[in-house]
Amino acid sequence: MSTNSTAGSNPPTFYTVPEAAEILRVDAATVYRAIREDAFPAVRVRTRYVVPAQAVEELARRAADGGGVVDVAQMTAERRAARDFERATGSAWR
Repeated sequence: MSTNSTAGSNPPTFYTVPEAAEILRVDAATVYRAIREDAFPAVRVRTRYVVPAQAVEELARRAADGGGVVDVAQMTAERRAARDFERATGSAWR
């Protein structure tokens, strides 16, 4: 698996969809489908998507800390609701 960094340097900020899928041990099509359904965090650059490394790390952290299943769609919906609340009220709510 290649990353956006070289040996000995900082970890990548973004993963390609195939890299994220490999880390999560799912098919890349599963990640693409979740992205298109707005159920997985990604950045679109023209016709390509990249996945924030922080999002993948947060999934692992939540699963380890919670000891249960992490629903990415629910996590994304929570973030979206917080962002919408912040926009509506003009305040930072986290």
